[in-house]
Amino acid sequence: MFRGLRESVLLLSLLRKDWACNGPTWLPLVLALAAIAGVAYADHLVVSLSLVYLYTLPLTVGAIFLRKEISYGLIVACIVFHYFFHYFDSPRHIHSGLRIFHDLSALLCLTFVVYVIQRYIERQESLVKTIEQQRDSLLKDVELAAEVQRLFLPSGRPAIAGLEIAGMMQPARGVGGDYYDYIPIDAHTTQIVIADVAGKGVSAALLMSATAAAMRLEANRDRNMLQQVERLNTEIGAVSDPEKYVTLLVGEIDTTKRTIHYVNCGHNPALLFRAKTRTLTRLHSSCPPIGLAPEEICELASEGLVAGDVLVFYTDGVTEAANRLGEEFGMERLSAAVRSGSSLSAEDLMTNIYNASADFCGDDFNDDVTILVVKCNFDCSSTPTS
Repeated sequence: MFRGLRESVLLLSLLRKDWACNGPTWLPLVLALAAIAGVAYADHLVVSLSLVYLYTLPLTVGAIFLRKEISYGLIVACIVFHYFFHYFDSPRHIHSGLRIFHDLSALLCLTFVVYVIQRYIERQESLVKTIEQQRDSLLKDVELAAEVQRLFLPSGRPAIAGLEIAGMMQPARGVGGDYYDYIPIDAHTTQIVIADVAGKGVSAALLMSATAAAMRLEANRDRNMLQQVERLNTEIGAVSDPEKYVTLLVGEIDTTKRTIHYVNCGHNPALLFRAKTRTLTRLHSSCPPIGLAPEEICELASEGLVAGDVLVFYTDGVTEAANRLGEEFGMERLSAAVRSGSSLSAEDLMTNIYNASADFCGDDFNDDVTILVVKCNFDCSSTPTS
């Protein structure tokens, strides 16, 4: 304990604040003094000329590593060493006036060198401090943006009899461009939405927020999904540049009719696990991504559902998660995870898919990861209405 306290005191009294030393804290000072003594001794041996300006080398090192007061104190040590070795017991015969002028000029030059180095280091320290403050401010802004983004994600689950729903979104950079939602339409119908904005980071998150807000408005305005997508395409295209677009899959599940009607706008095909045949059906894309073309020409597709069926929606952060060899998690591994976990709850299946992908890539995702699972727990005794 006392040894650590002593090292801390020495560190505070010798080294600059921005320098940490794993070894002895007095070592830079000892090296500087040894270098000064070496220059002084060489100056004593060389009779034909003065080597006083070689003191700039140890003084430069001292100015970088040592505190300002100590680095200026080393100038005095240089003059003392120079006077003792250069003039004492030396064959040189120099006029006293010339000697004083020489020593004063050397003192001024060495002081100027140390001053310039100190000023440079102080400016560097000020720049580093400013950058750190800006970084901290940016991190706070990103945290605030992440909180705002979470407000667009569903906080609860829709109370739709016969459906079990679970969803998650894991951004790759604090904020992300993925979005999912489940919007209740009535007591037996809900709308499922999953989207992925091209790109990552803050710009993708801003466009994702605009997409989420527009999707909420559209869902409350009109239940015609084709018209929703058409208007959404116009709205997103008006606020984004041509390089930014949104892949979107929106589906409407009716537990009375036991059907899902969906529109896939360039998004990854959702997986429909059929409990009776234990096969997987892919809900493929039928139109281009949102915001990519001025006019959106889409088709409405439908699939029937029975008790035990499972719907899995996801973004490409899952399938494109790569291991150290560059291999992607891919559709085959995802399909295997869905099949093996089809009997689990929606929450557990979602967690299993995420863990399988995370284990495959070493928990090092390069893109946002979103998974949405819908499990059909219809009453087997009742029949669907047409």
